[in-house]
Amino acid sequence: MDFTEDQILRYSRHILLPEVGGEGQEKILNARVVLVGAGGLGSPVGYYLAAAGVGTIGVIDNDRVEISNLQRQIAHNTSRLGVLKADSAKETFETLNHDVKVVTHIERLTSANIKNIIKDYDIVVDGSDNFPTRYLVNDACVMLKKTLISAAVFRFEGQLMSIFPGEGPCYRCLFEVPPPPGMVPSCQEAGILGVVTGVIGTLQATEVIKAILGIGHPLKGKLLLWNALDMSFRTVKVPRNKECPVCGEHPTITELIDYEQFCSMSH
Repeated sequence: MDFTEDQILRYSRHILLPEVGGEGQEKILNARVVLVGAGGLGSPVGYYLAAAGVGTIGVIDNDRVEISNLQRQIAHNTSRLGVLKADSAKETFETLNHDVKVVTHIERLTSANIKNIIKDYDIVVDGSDNFPTRYLVNDACVMLKKTLISAAVFRFEGQLMSIFPGEGPCYRCLFEVPPPPGMVPSCQEAGILGVVTGVIGTLQATEVIKAILGIGHPLKGKLLLWNALDMSFRTVKVPRNKECPVCGEHPTITELIDYEQFCSMSH
């Protein structure tokens, strides 16, 4: 493609990188990435993907902006209290970069709609805050062979894993089933240091851009753990489980499951 003068200036620091260059920036501009959630993780992921020039960013969220969100959810601001988060994120990301088109999906993900929503995207970024959604997104991505960048945060800690179906383990290889209701407190119950979502979300965005460009070493078969209080990073190897109920040799889960019925939601 022929870059405009504005694009050459905007993306000059990318184009200067031998690993990116003009060809890589074109890949970024043509990429389609969907965010599951426009909250603590989705906000920084979307912000940096928009800044990078990811051409199409989908945002799946049906919640509205509340004042308690603003301590960490940087896609929103005080003037947008009560506004749908997907609409607020769209305004933020498109204002930052007019090359970016944000597609809003103002609905709650279920086994009935998820495949239809994510099928047209190259990469799925899971920034959800509850186990039912996390397992649903993992299973759908495995079934549709979609690259998934999955992360979670809790108090002063975060974790991150990149899932390439067919090439490495999935989320269920590590955690086969969701925890029982009430076993794990939600961020609302346990708290979250705001900047933790920024660090982990930015790392998610890094993994997305690496996947688009096909550069570096993604967190495939690895779980990255970060502790803010110790300022420590740890990487744990995650082997692919041949007995995995979703991505194993003889999968037992072949249809999507809505876990809400027996797993508590944590907003």
